[in-house]
Formats: sequence, structure tokens, C-alpha cells
Amino acid sequence: MTTPVCLHSGRYDAAIVDLDGTMVDTLGDFVVALSLMLADVLPPEYAGAALDSADVGRMVGKGSEHLVKSVLNHVLAQAGRADAAIDSVAIYDHAQASYQRHYAAVNGQHSTLYPGVLEGLDTLRKSGLPLVCLTNKPLAFARILLRRKKLDGFFCEVFGGDSFERKKPDPLPLRKACEFLGTLPARTLMIGDSSNDARAARAAGCPVLLVTYGYNHGEPVRGVDADGFVDSLAELSGQH
Repeated sequence: MTTPVCLHSGRYDAAIVDLDGTMVDTLGDFVVALSLMLADVLPPEYAGAALDSADVGRMVGKGSEHLVKSVLNHVLAQAGRADAAIDSVAIYDHAQASYQRHYAAVNGQHSTLYPGVLEGLDTLRKSGLPLVCLTNKPLAFARILLRRKKLDGFFCEVFGGDSFERKKPDPLPLRKACEFLGTLPARTLMIGDSSNDARAARAAGCPVLLVTYGYNHGEPVRGVDADGFVDSLAELSGQH
């Protein structure tokens, strides 16, 4: 059972908004950077292993460390070397450095805003809610992406996956964001696209709204425990 999200009812004092899969479709950036990383770190016998957007979409959302390890294990298994997945540990440091370098070079070049994002953020701002962007993406990459997509002006602060000791779905980042905002979690709306966002919000005591078009680790998002769902952030303009 979901409940409507009424931005103008005085129920909320601020909002925390996720980035990848919520505001920006970044799968293109991930696929390009990860493919270049694989070419750097894997021997020629793995060259036939493909990596597409659907694969990556199931792996993103838990930080770059998890993403790189998941991709390495996926490619090893795809090449018929599931028994060699432990090899990914030996090459992880090299792979992580390569991925960071390539992602920095392509950040924002192969990504697009989801329809309705600008309208939704404008509605949130006009509702008088201060906004924080909270993502598991490394902070430096998040700031650059927001700036390149002309979203940075909507947010009073940005927190990344390396801003605190733990990442979502741990509630710590949401609690820290509420501390920064000076708001109670129960009056701070979390807007995201996945069970990571919902679990973090539930544990922190924040209400949570999920978009239906994001990644959610390849699972149907409407099966996630949330307070509401929207097909576009532009739908916020109709919720009074």
C-alpha cells in the first residue's frame, strides 16, 4: 500500500535525492569505462566476454568497489572460468585504478537526464524544500556529473559514497544528510530508484519515494517497501 507524496502539505522540511538511476541514466558511461578497464586488465583469452547495459544495470548502485568486483567476476564466469573468480581479487587494485581513470575521462559523455527530472527538481525547489544529493558514486565524480548536466544549482550540498564511513543501504549517509540539513528524518523525503535507497531510508526513519524507471539491481522496483512510486519526477508537480 502506497501513500501520496504531498509536497505542499507541510509534511516535509527537505528532500534527499539519489543520482544514478534517479536523475541521470549513467549506464552508457559505466559500460564504456568498464569495457576500457577490462581491456586494460584481462588477458586476451577473455576478449570475447561481452558487457552490456543490462549486465551493468544489475550491478550498479552499491559503489565503485562493488561494481568493479562484480564485473570482473561476471566476465570470468561468462568466459567459462567461474572457478577462477578468485582471480579477480589479485587484479582488483589494477582494475579499480583503471576504472577510475577511464570513468573520469567519460563522466557524463554517454549519460542522459531522465525525462521530467528538471521539472521535478524545479517543483521541489519551488515548494521551498532544501535539497541534498546523496549518491554512492564517488563524490568527485558526482559533483562533475551534476555540473555537466546543469543540476548542481538545485542542491545545497552533495554527498558521495566516499563522504562517510559507510554507504547506502546503511542509514548513516541519510542520518548525516539530515544533520547537515538540520531536519528530522521523519520530515526528510528520500527520493531514489532502488532497494538500496529504500532500505537506507527505512533504517534512518525517512519517508521514501521511488521512481519506477531506475536500475534496482535488475529487480522490479514496485516490489520494494516504499511510501510511493512515480514514473517521472515531473509527476511531483501534480501532487498538492
